[in-house]
Amino acid sequence: MSTNSKQKETNYMMVIRIILVIIGGFIASYGLEAVLIPNKVSDGGVTGLSIVASKLSGLPLGILITVLNLPFIFLGYKQIGKSFAIFSVIGIASLAIGTSLMHHVPTIIQGDTLLVTVVGGIIIGFGMGLALRNGGALDGIDMLAVLLSRKMPFGTSDFILFLNIFVFIVVSTVFGFQGAILSGIAYFIASKMIHIVEEGLSGSRTFKIITSQPELMVETIRDRLGRSATFNLVQGAYSSEKFKEITCVINRLEESKMKEIIYKIDKSAFVTVYDVAEVRGGSFKKQDIH
Repeated sequence: MSTNSKQKETNYMMVIRIILVIIGGFIASYGLEAVLIPNKVSDGGVTGLSIVASKLSGLPLGILITVLNLPFIFLGYKQIGKSFAIFSVIGIASLAIGTSLMHHVPTIIQGDTLLVTVVGGIIIGFGMGLALRNGGALDGIDMLAVLLSRKMPFGTSDFILFLNIFVFIVVSTVFGFQGAILSGIAYFIASKMIHIVEEGLSGSRTFKIITSQPELMVETIRDRLGRSATFNLVQGAYSSEKFKEITCVINRLEESKMKEIIYKIDKSAFVTVYDVAEVRGGSFKKQDIH
């Protein structure tokens, strides 16, 4: 492929990603304006603080989302990179503009608290996940959590949880205790939806297998699943015995079949399984099963 063709393909993919980030921002803003906010339920993170500030000050939500996220965009630029910061600016701007354009859209659910939190969380999570999958963010609190986790002996998820507890305490001052609880539930559902959108419904899994019959195991996996595998030479720390460790990537739908194969060949095989967010290149494509 020529340099010009590669550049055109890169530019095309960049435009597609920008469009998807923008769509993600508008989807999330619809979830806020058509489901959560009319029912006195908030989101977490900077968006949740913006909703509270908007209720207290009367300022447009879109302006507050933009202003309160600015420090975090700068933080993302310094800690993660220019590309991420640019896509995040696009995503946050889309969310801010979307909330302004959709401020008077009809509320699609009214009164049913369980349905509000579930539907609102799914819509917002889908929008945020779409933006994250394409390189941008719609909320800056995750960037702060990443920075704090580097400075202190706690994980990023611990800081995200801690920061959002603070957010929901603030939310309770406007929407009440019940509103804060419902906001927390909606946020939890949104976080799970983000995970699904980023990884896909099926996802992939990596199996690492140490067995006394590695060649037979690999051959059976190829014949029964149509998957290739690789060998890594490993050595026991105490026994100094050397093994061939098998590595094989499959999709989740094939997991039960893989476990069945391992059990039939070697019940005592040592197996570790990892979630895989994305698989590209190589020979991951299934071979025909005969």
